[in-house]
Amino acid sequence: MIDATNKIPNVALVDFKRTKIIATIGPSTDSYEKILAMIKAGANGLRLNFSHGTFEERARQISWIRKASAEYGKPVAIIADLQGPKIRLGDFEGIITVQKGQSLRLGFKADYEKSGVIPTQYNLAKKVKRGERIFFFDGKLRGIISSISKDGTVHVTAENEGILIQRKGINLPDTDFDGDVLTIKDKQDLAWASEHDVDYVAQSFVQSANDIKKLKTILHGLASEIRVIAKVETRSALEDLESICEESDAVMIARGDLAVEASAEAVPIAQRDIIDLGIRFATPTIVATQMLASMCESPDPTRAEVSDVATAVILGADCVMLSDETASGNYPIEAVKTMKRIITHTQTHKRSNHTSLSEKDNVSHQVAISSAVIRLGEQINAKAIVAETASGATALQLASWRPDKSIIAVTASVRVAQQLALVYGVKSYVRPIDKFAATNLTNWLRERRLFKKGDMIVTASGKYAGVVGTTDTIKVRMLD
Repeated sequence: MIDATNKIPNVALVDFKRTKIIATIGPSTDSYEKILAMIKAGANGLRLNFSHGTFEERARQISWIRKASAEYGKPVAIIADLQGPKIRLGDFEGIITVQKGQSLRLGFKADYEKSGVIPTQYNLAKKVKRGERIFFFDGKLRGIISSISKDGTVHVTAENEGILIQRKGINLPDTDFDGDVLTIKDKQDLAWASEHDVDYVAQSFVQSANDIKKLKTILHGLASEIRVIAKVETRSALEDLESICEESDAVMIARGDLAVEASAEAVPIAQRDIIDLGIRFATPTIVATQMLASMCESPDPTRAEVSDVATAVILGADCVMLSDETASGNYPIEAVKTMKRIITHTQTHKRSNHTSLSEKDNVSHQVAISSAVIRLGEQINAKAIVAETASGATALQLASWRPDKSIIAVTASVRVAQQLALVYGVKSYVRPIDKFAATNLTNWLRERRLFKKGDMIVTASGKYAGVVGTTDTIKVRMLD
């Protein structure tokens, strides 16, 4: 792994953005030059969509990301986004026009030309039940499952008129997948990711915390340090939000499928609740889908999109994400720059929304220490908080208080530094294990004029350097 933290930051401390940006790599950004440009523009994480592409393409992109990260001097998190169950229509010619009340027949890998049965890429008969809803094409066509034949044919009654096009997605908001959300392809992708330089894996169609536990068990068996992002995009996940946020390493609010499954009007409240839970459990949260969708075609966002990004910042999200905007849009770099401008303007002008101790569950030693660090930093008007962290847990706890101060984390692990790239307000540096690591890093930053004479710094460290969970020392220092 390459250490990308040997350079002074390219922006002043006051200009550090606290909410981070994730950008998706796709045809529009599939080059070293575009990846470097996105990192320079403000991207802190880069998402690889494993629904598309080959391992060879992924390996090349990872190599480009690490090279660009080192060149610019900024840790970047790499996210492998698993495809999950491929619940889509299969292949057939032309367009199928559907009338309200019409009966449709669906079959796993059926031949529509020969049988009139509409093909699906997933065997619905194993999971669905009579009376459950089924949505096609982002909910444009809706139906009710009327019966399931012994031969595996699923009979559906259309509730409105519309069309069906091959390979379009299917949503099943009432169906219990009983933990069957990791496919054979996902497991193959996991094994590959564990051998390559990936920081996070995003699990699609999570229904409960048990799905996260199963994925973590697989990663543990692979001896992997990859952290798990739970994608909340099903109705079932909304019913188990607290456990999912507590079990996951990060949570993504995947608003596209979630809007279809739970209704569009339910999404803003779910987004707020997930961000609140993320703060409560010190679990990073990511707001995704259509944040700057119009910038796929236009160099400027709509006012509603600007408001959408700003709202996520005001609520305290750790990250906002670009999907099609940077994967296939016409203005990928401009989209990242626009998102950064919105974030920095909003964080400068919004009211403070610090977390209170009463909002925290199980006030542990670590939670109490982090609370004291933040309060002390506010009382003395500290320029920054410098924290030593072996696993990243100290930085996560400090960030969960949503301070207005920048958090500078020092760790001996390149992997931890990269993973912290997605955490609210954290800037990471890699330095050898040393009981004076925070002090030495502060001196280094002072020599390079990130800090200046007279600045007040609060440091958090532990008696046993490099040992997880031993943060127990708080110091105040005036720089000379």
